[in-house]
Amino acid sequence: MASFKALKGQGDAKTLFAAFLYFDFSFMVWTMLGPLATEISESLAMHGFIMSASQKATLLSIPILAGALLRILLGFGVDKFGAKKTALMSQAVVISVLFYAYFRGETITYNELLVVAVGLGFAGASFAVALPQAGQWYPPKLQGVVLGIAGAGNIGVVIDFLFAPKIAELWGWQAVFLVGGALSTLIFITYIFLAKDAPKEVYTPRPKKLKDYAKLLKDRDTWWFNLFYAVSFGGFVGFAGYMKVYLMNTYQADMSSFGMNVFNEPNVKVIAGYFGALTIFAGAVLRPVGGAIADKMGGVKSLYIFFGIVATLAVINATVTLPFWVAIAVLFAIMANLGMANGAVFQLVPQRFGKDIGIMTGIIGAAGGLGGTALIKTLGWSKGAFDGYSAGFMIFAGVVLVAIMGISLVKTRWRTTWGVAAGGRI
Repeated sequence: MASFKALKGQGDAKTLFAAFLYFDFSFMVWTMLGPLATEISESLAMHGFIMSASQKATLLSIPILAGALLRILLGFGVDKFGAKKTALMSQAVVISVLFYAYFRGETITYNELLVVAVGLGFAGASFAVALPQAGQWYPPKLQGVVLGIAGAGNIGVVIDFLFAPKIAELWGWQAVFLVGGALSTLIFITYIFLAKDAPKEVYTPRPKKLKDYAKLLKDRDTWWFNLFYAVSFGGFVGFAGYMKVYLMNTYQADMSSFGMNVFNEPNVKVIAGYFGALTIFAGAVLRPVGGAIADKMGGVKSLYIFFGIVATLAVINATVTLPFWVAIAVLFAIMANLGMANGAVFQLVPQRFGKDIGIMTGIIGAAGGLGGTALIKTLGWSKGAFDGYSAGFMIFAGVVLVAIMGISLVKTRWRTTWGVAAGGRI
C-alpha cells in the first residue's frame, strides 16, 4: 500500500493509466483465438475446410510466436521512434487485422486466418512498449510497483474466456473481432490523448543496439533464464491458448451435463470458456504472489517448489484418467504454479542483469513466447498422433524436469558469485 501511495506526485499518472489499458487489452486481443478455436473450426468446416489437430495448433501458436519475436522489434522501435509512436503504429496493425477478420466473416479462409494471427502478434508484443512507456516517468525506487501496474495484463486472457464464447454464441464468432476492433480503437484514441513520452530531463534514452543483444546472448546465464521462462511463461500462455480446445476434446460430455444441470446453459463451448477462465485466472493473478514468495525464501528454492509441483501434476494428468472436477483442480494448480514461477524468475533476473534489464526483458520475454508456441504445437501433435494428450503432458513434464536439473546446476555458482552482492535472496 505504501508503494502505491508513493506514486502520488511522481511521474505521470495519465501515461501510467494509458500504458495499463494498452497492455491489458492487448493481451486480451493477443490470445483471443484460443477461446474461439472451436467456433472458427466449425465455421470453416461448413465451408468445406476440415481443420486438423495440427492446423488448429498452428493457428493458435502463431500469435504467440509472432508476439515473442516482435517484442524485440518493437523494443528497437521504442528506442528509435519513442514509446508512444511505436505503440500507435503497432496498435494500428492490430486494429486492421481485427476489422479485416470481422468483415471477411464466415467466408474467411484458413490462410487468411494465419495472416490475422501474425497481426495479433503485435498485440502480444505490447509488453515491450507499455512497460518502458510507463517506467520512463518514475524513479528507480518505484519501478517495481509501476511495472507491476503497467504489466498487469495477464488478466486479459481471462476476459477472453469469459466473454468471447458467449458473444460468439449470440452473434457469431466474427462479432468477437468486431468487439475487439472497437475496443482496440478506443484504446488507440485514449493513448493519443493520455500517453506522453518522458522528457529528456526526466529520462535519458539509452538506445539498444544489436551488439548489446549479442553480448548478452554469449552469457550462459541468459540461456538458463530463457529456459526457466520458456517453461513458466511459455507453459502459462501455451496452456491458456490451448485450454478450450483441450477441454472440448477431453471433457465435452462432462461440461455439457454440468451446463444443463447447473448453469442451464446448453452451449458446451460457453461452459468450456468459463472453466478455461477459472484455470487461467490462477496463473494470471498469482504472478506477484510468486515474486513475493521468492523475495522471502529466494528465487531458486521457489522455482524448485513451483516447477516440482507442475511436473508432478503434469505426469499425473498424463498417466491417470481424472474425473472432470479433479482434472479442473489439477489444471488450476498447474496454472497457479506456472504463474507464481513467472514471478520467481523475474525476482532473479534484475539481480543478475540489473544494468541490462531492458534488453533481458525482451530476450527472456521472447523465450517465453517460443516456449508457449512449442507447447501448443506439442499438444496439437499429441492429439493428432495418438488421439489424446498424454504424450503432450509427458513431454512438458520432461522439459520442466530439465529446468529443475538446470536450477541444481547453477544454484551454487549463482549464490557464490553475483548472488553475494545481489541485494536479495537467491
